[in-house]
Amino acid sequence: MKIEINKNVLEHMLINAQNFLDKKDESSITSHVLLISSNGKFTIKASDYEIGLSMQTTNYNPITDGIASANGKKILDSVKPLDDEDVTLEVSDEQLILRQDKDKTNIKFPMFNTEEYPEFPSIENKSKFEINPINFLKSIKKITSAIDINNPKYELNGALIDLKENYINFVGTDTKRLAIVSLQENIEKEISLIIPKKSISEIQKLFFDEMKIYYDENILIIVSENFHFFTKLINGKYPDYERIIPREMKYNLSINREKMVDKLKKIYSISPEMKITFSNNAILFESLNENSMEAKTELNYICDLSEKIFINVNSKYILDFLSNIDNSEFILGYNDSSMPFVLSSDNFKTIIMPIIR
Repeated sequence: MKIEINKNVLEHMLINAQNFLDKKDESSITSHVLLISSNGKFTIKASDYEIGLSMQTTNYNPITDGIASANGKKILDSVKPLDDEDVTLEVSDEQLILRQDKDKTNIKFPMFNTEEYPEFPSIENKSKFEINPINFLKSIKKITSAIDINNPKYELNGALIDLKENYINFVGTDTKRLAIVSLQENIEKEISLIIPKKSISEIQKLFFDEMKIYYDENILIIVSENFHFFTKLINGKYPDYERIIPREMKYNLSINREKMVDKLKKIYSISPEMKITFSNNAILFESLNENSMEAKTELNYICDLSEKIFINVNSKYILDFLSNIDNSEFILGYNDSSMPFVLSSDNFKTIIMPIIR
């Protein structure tokens, strides 16, 4: 293989590859990227077996086709400081040589056996997931902050995509809160898919308004013009999330989003945990610090309550919800200070467990 490619094009592809590499074991083939020139397309692949990304471009000069590998982190570190001009990649004597003629830069990378590189799953015989790409990406973005990490119940470390006959639910939980987005869709095959949180984050970085989604019980594949992404799914039974959603609310309070964010942030710097008290003419925000520091602020608020009500809560959960809605108003549903309360805006809900003291 011998090609010429612009330094910025190569650097951008290598940056995208970094989160798909095994960086702990440099002796593993999965610490390498696979570089392929074939039929007028230059492809870079990266995979740690659990997740993978293949990228391609036609914006290069193929001199001879072929295949190579190189440590993904080291080749990126070598490309970054180069001048903004074309570089040459060439295989010689079982090494990948990176050259830039202007200052006679010449860097050699040892290659591994490219035949040992992980195979990427094919979309053949996979079911297709029909959904507007923008709706899909907005939905997973809204629930991302609620997905747990390092939970011993491994299925909670992912987002549930619950495909039903007439709707799709996107669900994330860290056991202290449950975020759910519901979309009305006609679904051919009912199935529940649990996508790892790392994969959810990468999908949001890579895809915008174009994608085709394929899946089976073990793999999710997303394809666009320049990307072929896959992730293994989490095997396990997701909790019965619908059971957690309160069916009736004693109070439903409509609150201005911008004003609520402003007041929460004023207390958050002192204490994320706070007591929020609702009365007929105000909402009072008070810190719940264990130390001697105290903070209070108040929001003028007119409503029709038969009693004062309050919640003790980690305000980060409310702020996460409010950062993902577009409407100027949202609904806070309340039953009792010891019971979960619900934040709602259109098709997006977050159910939050209060702090019990």
